[in-house]
Amino acid sequence: MITLGVGDAARIVSYDHGQAVDLATFHAQVRALAAQLPAGRHAVNLCENRYRFLVAFCAVALRGQVTLLPPSRAPAVVAEAMARHADAYAIGDQALDEAPERYWQMPDALPQADGLVPRVAEDVLVAIGFTSGSTGQPKPYPKTLAAFRTSNGQNLSALEDLWGDEQPSVVATVPPQHMYGMELSVVMPLLAPVAVQGGKPFFPEDVADALAQVPAPRILVTTPVHLRALVDSGVELPPVAAMVSATAPLAQELAQAAEQRFGTQVREMFGSTETCIFARRRTACEAAWTPLPGVRVAPQPDGTLVYAEHLPQPVPLADLMEVDAQGRFIVRGRQADMLEIAGKRASLGDLTRRLLAVPGVRDGAMAQLEADELGVRRIAAAVVAPGLDEAQLLAALRKAMDPVFLPRRIRFVDALPRADTGKLPRDALMQLLRGG
Repeated sequence: MITLGVGDAARIVSYDHGQAVDLATFHAQVRALAAQLPAGRHAVNLCENRYRFLVAFCAVALRGQVTLLPPSRAPAVVAEAMARHADAYAIGDQALDEAPERYWQMPDALPQADGLVPRVAEDVLVAIGFTSGSTGQPKPYPKTLAAFRTSNGQNLSALEDLWGDEQPSVVATVPPQHMYGMELSVVMPLLAPVAVQGGKPFFPEDVADALAQVPAPRILVTTPVHLRALVDSGVELPPVAAMVSATAPLAQELAQAAEQRFGTQVREMFGSTETCIFARRRTACEAAWTPLPGVRVAPQPDGTLVYAEHLPQPVPLADLMEVDAQGRFIVRGRQADMLEIAGKRASLGDLTRRLLAVPGVRDGAMAQLEADELGVRRIAAAVVAPGLDEAQLLAALRKAMDPVFLPRRIRFVDALPRADTGKLPRDALMQLLRGG
């Protein structure tokens, strides 16, 4: 059996709306909520408040139900996930304009109940994560509490030197429904002596306020998009022990700027819904990734196999990797993103990285369009760069990449259509570029 919340009764689990919540209170709320939940086998957790998400996740598990984590909280995506899983309902902490058919709203004041310390069998299925579905139907990936415990130990090995013997406070800009947010802002405070701030700050000023609400050492769990906004905003942050980034490749220049601007370390994590986090690097000063303990990657012709103690079998990824003798690896892109023009090769990922490195570019992405009437698939770019025009951007890109890979279509926009995780859905990008 695994206890849902480790430590002594006085350990602080969360700082929610400025109030410290100890483990005894958390356990009492989990017990009470579990007794009130609707009958069912699966529950979609739509909670916006991170602490309430944590309580609901544990209550669902204690009730013997499984939490579904769809790739999006869009009503159509939630409805599809519920339709594909028997006897499903949704749980949330807010009144919704477009609520799912079986929606159960948590009470404003969380109830408490006495009883035994909540425990769940380690091999019981507690969550199902779904891939984004960018290449087809979202694929489900089941997670047991034992698997989360093992992967959490690996994540601690990558980060715990940042806070030493003190209990860290995590502030996260990513939603808890995303596997990266789930691992570092839900599982970690559940299975380790870590506290989490209950909100989901978005704007730089909100991040600063959230960090100010929790004691040091502070860990900011975020994305490259939020990191760029923080660096460019001029906002002052309380001392931060580290910033952790994932969901999209982090440019080395941005990592260096963040470290210098905020006097901290930026650690980038590599993972997926399929694998959970399995590698790390300090992007400001290294390009290669170091696998976490118990992890090994094996290149394949069309991608990479990931072996890890928390995975029941090796998991294939589409990422092409070069692995050195020590097991460290460099990502060269994905087979589907590889370009070959005039006998020269490049990846869309590397071209996007070079685009983002241009001074004045706040955000951007490169893509290859569908074939035109002549059968030519041209390269295009969507760019957020208020102070640049097309001629200036192309002049900078000519210094950074081979001319055959320069974008033939450039669309300047106020913002890219990124999801709340910072990911940029391919369909949304292509629609934006086609409209340019």
